[in-house]
Amino acid sequence: MSPRSGSGTSRRDFHARAFSPGRWQIITAGGADIGMLDIEYRPAEIYLSRIEILPSHQGLGIGTRLLSALIDEARRKGQDLVLDVLTGNTRARALYQRLGMTEVARHGPGNIKITMRSAQPCREDRHAT
Repeated sequence: MSPRSGSGTSRRDFHARAFSPGRWQIITAGGADIGMLDIEYRPAEIYLSRIEILPSHQGLGIGTRLLSALIDEARRKGQDLVLDVLTGNTRARALYQRLGMTEVARHGPGNIKITMRSAQPCREDRHAT
């Protein structure tokens, strides 16, 4: 969303309305704020509703480490990590797939969003030796 002349809506307004201080976490590196996470802990899953990293800090493995930690946390709790990604965000989709997440649904106008899930092994597999 970009500012438009006369519309009264700006990107700052959009983010101010969406800001949830109880869930949003600021990502820092080298003492600087470089991004944010919005995580919703649901009874049956962990839902990552947003991850944003400044372009100057992308490609350095920060997102990979954060997602891996969330997948590990979900596994320890016997849950899945679930997130939505835009179909055009091929870089993020490739990362999620490398981390073992699979596509489970498409939705939104023109199926623009893909829901991905870090599937847990079935209960019998969890106790196998």
